[in-house]
Parts: sequence; structure tokens; C-alpha cells
Amino acid sequence: MLEPVETHYAGHDCVKLANESLALWVTQDVGPRIIGLEVEGGENLFAVLPNEPLDYPGEGIFYLYGGHRLWYAPEDPHRTYIPDNEPVEVANVAGGIRVTQPVEEKTGIRKSMTITLPDEGARVVVDHCLENQGGMPIELAPWAITKLKTGGVAILPQASGPADEHGVLPNRQIVLWPYTQMNSPHITWGDRFILVQANMQEGAIKLGFPNPEGWLGYVLGNTLFVKSAEYQPDAFYYDQGSSSECYCNPRLLELETLGPRTHISPGEAVTHRETWSLFAPIDFTLDEDVVEMLVESLEI
Repeated sequence: MLEPVETHYAGHDCVKLANESLALWVTQDVGPRIIGLEVEGGENLFAVLPNEPLDYPGEGIFYLYGGHRLWYAPEDPHRTYIPDNEPVEVANVAGGIRVTQPVEEKTGIRKSMTITLPDEGARVVVDHCLENQGGMPIELAPWAITKLKTGGVAILPQASGPADEHGVLPNRQIVLWPYTQMNSPHITWGDRFILVQANMQEGAIKLGFPNPEGWLGYVLGNTLFVKSAEYQPDAFYYDQGSSSECYCNPRLLELETLGPRTHISPGEAVTHRETWSLFAPIDFTLDEDVVEMLVESLEI
């Protein structure tokens, strides 16, 4: 039986979950955040940012802290950047833990994450829950954000087959944020994959897209981190249809998945599931054919 262990990690009071293949650390004093993720014998893949603030208009400061967190879309500083600097409630569940933060007074939303290790493999299941504890319906979408250390390469799968029997209709859509340069040397625009190198010295880039493949990847050293989420083709996604997004600046690279827009009535909740997989050791070079062979060999 998996036994959560209270410990200290990356400057936080944490609960550690581990099996034969990996270990992760979940904050207790703030968040919730999954502040660390290590494959057996490896280093923390997640970026740790203890002093990175975002201004919450008129109310205080939201600290990124690093690691993995739960937000909700669309992004609006007046509700997205509500600080989460208080301790969270931790409860044991089968195969892991559930961490729940206090209800946001302004919105009535209560966030929680249930983190489980389903077996002894290098796999994690994270269920992100948004519960409406207020008195009015709320429109939003779950938004799961993973901050990774720089020095690696993100793999963003793209549609490659025809969208219709004649092959005359568009088959993919790319969404760019205003600070993103189309000719950025950090982006490789492949036909099957977009590759983002996390080695920026200044500026930032962000792109999003509908992602029927459902997964995003990041290679750091000889380890591949993959996270997957269900894509619903008939649903409405914020950010011009983006179910997956990637953000990069000199300090971090984010892999982000979003659920569809949903209305939550008082007392109701919505859950967004991600499944994480780690593969190590792997061989990787910045070449689309190599990436395709890697994806096929690992059956991602």
C-alpha cells in the first residue's frame, strides 16, 4: 500500500508520494502545488520559482512557486491571480492523496487535486477539481499548468492527415499570443510536431492549438515527460479553441492543458484529468524524424 510521507522539499512543507519508478512532492503550506517530480535516480524536472510574483489587482500577490498548479480559464488577473498562500487540507485516498485549498472568497471556487500512483510504473494520475461553493453559476474551464526546468525541448503534436475526403479543408489551427515572434529561433515548425527549445535569454513565447492527440511532451536530458488529457472535438475551448498550450521564457517552460468551457451551478463541480508518464533513458535529437520514431517506439 502506498504510504504518503510528510517531509520538507524545495523550501516547503510537503507530502511525498513514491513508488519503484518515481517520486513526487506536494506542498502542504501553500497551493496546492506538485513542486517536485523525479524519475528514479534522476533530478527534479519541475521549475522551482520561490520568489516569482504576479500582481493580483488591488488585493495582494500571487506567487508562482513553481511545479504544477490548477488555474481556470479564461485568464483574468482579477480572478486568475487570486493568491493561494494558505495551507491546504491533505487527505489520504486509495493510491495517493487529495489536496484541497480554502474556498476563494471572491469567486466561491474551491480547487483541489487528487494525485495517485496507479501502479509501480512511472505514471501519475492527477484529477483537477473546481467546485462552486458560491451562490451563483460560474462559467470557466479547468486549466492544468506544469512548469518545467529550462534546457529541454517541448514536443507539441500536430494533425497531419486530411480533414476531408478531398484534402481541400484546413486540418490544423495555431493560436499565438501577442508577444510571440513567428520567426523565433526557439520554435521549429515541423509538419508533424512543433518543437520549442527552452533556452531563451529574453522575451517570451506562447502558442496554443486544438489537440486531438491529447498529449504534450518535454525532453530534459535523457528523460521524456508526457502529459495527456482528453480532447472533446465538439466542445468549446477558450483561447480560440486551444485545448493545449505551451509558454516559455528564460526561467521556465510550461505545458498546459485545458478542459472545455463549462457552467458550474452552486454545489456542482467539474473535474479535469491528466495522466503523466515518464520515459528514461531515451535518445533525443532536435529532428522531426527522430521525434516521430521516438513517439512510435514508445507508443505515445
